[in-house]
Amino acid sequence: MEVKAVIRPNKLAALRTALLETPGFPGMTVTKVEGCSAPNRTAKFNIKDELTDYSAKVKIEIVCNDEIAEVLMDRIVTICQTGQVGDGVVWCTEVPKAFFISKTSV
Repeated sequence: MEVKAVIRPNKLAALRTALLETPGFPGMTVTKVEGCSAPNRTAKFNIKDELTDYSAKVKIEIVCNDEIAEVLMDRIVTICQTGQVGDGVVWCTEVPKAFFISKTSV
């Protein structure tokens, strides 16, 4: 499975700490991204709300065993939610095959 999440950058350190403490955590890739919510998902009250919704985020990508995917998704939601617009999104997709690229002994 591949767990992906788009979160607020200020939540990354706490998330990393929590994931490193999770048994079976295989590591992650982090990318800087930007985006915005769909118009029907948010109620914009003023320009501050509008600008806050479209801000820098980070994308987390984790390829993992099926057994741990749900645990990782739950941990991401728990650590990263603030209850405000723009907290992010987390989802999971099938990965039919994956290999670690590493040097093997000769």
